[in-house]
Amino acid sequence: MSTEPKRDRRVAGRLDRPPGPITAAWVRWAPFAVIAIDFVAEITLPRRFASGFLLIAVPVLAAITHRARTVALLLVVSLGLELLFASRFDHLDEIHHVGLYISTLILGLVSIELARQRQRDAHHLVEAKSVAEALQLLLLKPIPTALGPVRAAGYYEAADRRALIGGDLYDLVETPFGVRVVIGDVRGKGLTAIQHVGTVLSSFRDAAFDIPDLPDLAAHMERRLVRDSGANGDAELFVTALFLEFPPDRPEVRIADRGHPAPVLVTYGRAARLATRPGVPLGLGPLAAAPVEVTTHPLGPGEVLMLHTDGVSEARDKDGAFYAAEDRLSLRFGGRSAVDPAAVAAFVRDDLAAFTGDPGDDVAVIALARAD
Repeated sequence: MSTEPKRDRRVAGRLDRPPGPITAAWVRWAPFAVIAIDFVAEITLPRRFASGFLLIAVPVLAAITHRARTVALLLVVSLGLELLFASRFDHLDEIHHVGLYISTLILGLVSIELARQRQRDAHHLVEAKSVAEALQLLLLKPIPTALGPVRAAGYYEAADRRALIGGDLYDLVETPFGVRVVIGDVRGKGLTAIQHVGTVLSSFRDAAFDIPDLPDLAAHMERRLVRDSGANGDAELFVTALFLEFPPDRPEVRIADRGHPAPVLVTYGRAARLATRPGVPLGLGPLAAAPVEVTTHPLGPGEVLMLHTDGVSEARDKDGAFYAAEDRLSLRFGGRSAVDPAAVAAFVRDDLAAFTGDPGDDVAVIALARAD
């Protein structure tokens, strides 16, 4: 992730993927190929072959990929060739040729309207994608490469590649208490999950600057989430979340775990999952047996924390084996005394894609390190 969204697959980019072409390239040339074939056939085949009847398909084929004005032009060309070919053998006014002209005209007019409708739909799709991109930037803001004493990199991919936002969430802000980070996963999919993502992130961005303690910050966000979910009739809502705080004056990280996968620490050529004291997810606070406890861990130069959602921890290959992030990070960065956050995030992105083919779930990964 970077300070500006980009349309590529680098770790510094926003990994949105525009949809590919819906038709093969040859379809664009099909109407012209039919005209050429018909013209050659009309000249070379015996008189009894009425090859001009092929031209009735030209406007229909053109409507699949071409603009309405091109379809109209090809309709005129098709009718003109039909009249020309029929006049060569004095068949201009024969009943079946007249039927051909009428059929071509009717299909051509319908094809023009279909092309116009396709253009309108494409315009609406572009507008909808622009709105989705704006929503993505509003909710899942680009993460700066440096914020206070923290360097960061990462990436996000929605399970539905046609969508830009799913149920995973993250944010990183610099507050009077230090740099604070949240990463989480909303239960469920679709528009409801996106709405809850917005609730969690907006409450975090507001309260992170005012509430000194991480457990109190999580509790405040939980109350806001429960209130909003109750108004929407979602009584079974919960959100796993991990809260981190990097004090400006000490080389350490404080973690409050609300039922989310713990961070992986990449240090001195090996990777291991940090020990946290997991609490219940946000939304299930009344079920907790004890208050959430904060764990504090030292974070030295060259050490990287890798945060992720369950799109990583629950990813499987074709044989059903789970993705072992710690083992694969240890293998990749073994023997190094220092690791860069961008290298960690890029490796997980590429390695996870190779391991699963398609994770089939939302994936958010953020790699964090203290600035040297």
